[in-house]
Amino acid sequence: AQIIDTTGSKVLTSASTVENHLKTQLTSGGNIKAAEYIGKIIAERSLALGINTLAFDRSGYKFHGRIRALADAVRNSGINI
Repeated sequence: AQIIDTTGSKVLTSASTVENHLKTQLTSGGNIKAAEYIGKIIAERSLALGINTLAFDRSGYKFHGRIRALADAVRNSGINI
């Protein structure tokens, strides 16, 4: 997941299951549990930057499964989408 500025030219922060310190905490990077964890991490990083409102771009993917788990975790962490 990435948070990009409004111009679309700069990545402000990101979170991924391939980051070394996150990879050790997950048994698999491609399931709903991992998506929820990444949603929580990206929300924490967003709040640390003072960003509390985001637009969610699912890139054409259906809003279910891992996509929904990520978005729900971000919302549950206090970010408005």
